[in-house]
Amino acid sequence: MSESDRTAALAHWTPERMKAVGDGDLPPAEQISKPYEGTAPGVGRLFLSNSLGEDHSCTATVVPSATEDVVLTAGHCVNGGLDRWDDPIKVLNVVFVPGYDRGAQPHGVFAARAFAWSDTYTEPSSGLDDDAVIALDPVGGKHVQDVAGSQDVSFDTVGPPVETITLGYPVSELARGEALLSCERPATLEVNSVLSTWETDCDLAGGSSGGPWLRGVDPATGRGTIFSVTSRGTVNGDLVTTDLSEAAFSEAVEALYTSANDL
Repeated sequence: MSESDRTAALAHWTPERMKAVGDGDLPPAEQISKPYEGTAPGVGRLFLSNSLGEDHSCTATVVPSATEDVVLTAGHCVNGGLDRWDDPIKVLNVVFVPGYDRGAQPHGVFAARAFAWSDTYTEPSSGLDDDAVIALDPVGGKHVQDVAGSQDVSFDTVGPPVETITLGYPVSELARGEALLSCERPATLEVNSVLSTWETDCDLAGGSSGGPWLRGVDPATGRGTIFSVTSRGTVNGDLVTTDLSEAAFSEAVEALYTSANDL
């Protein structure tokens, strides 16, 4: 993204526009997920728009990097896919607000200078390797990792079930995307001939996409280890999310993470 693109993104996302993402008819309030009462270093709300003129939000997390500028999220948050005429939908105005809380921006607003997903992730409806990395501009000479902290990330194989804290900013009636919510549920691993998928009966609504699945969270620091991020959810006829899933991290996603320093 050019410097003018990043300047435009910061101008686009006024506090009023951020709040407006949660306006309109929304899914019912979550019953399992609750407002997160702990600290969550590096976790924040990701705002973006597209070439169709739509504003959206996801969740993202600062992860350790040499540049100290990298966040991890879902691939479909920054891959716009195709419109009904099979033309690419461009993702625009990407900014990250670590620690976002009801309009508060405690660490500032960071514009994205680049983002990427792996070659194995093909389009937004794909469940395989639905992960992306985003490189951010520093703000006032300070890197996002310095001011907001980070969560560890691991590509090691872990045995299910995993006691998991899943975090996100769901745009539902409960918080309208304005506050960080969490589920504390076990995650299980479903394996078939195509891929391995982490699943949990967490009910975080849309907007939580890209949010971290954390294991081993230290209550004193709020830091844990990301072993997955939210990709998709099953929604029933009442628009209630009944479960979340994400393909287990692969070698392609590990290579994507390693390459983020070059964005």
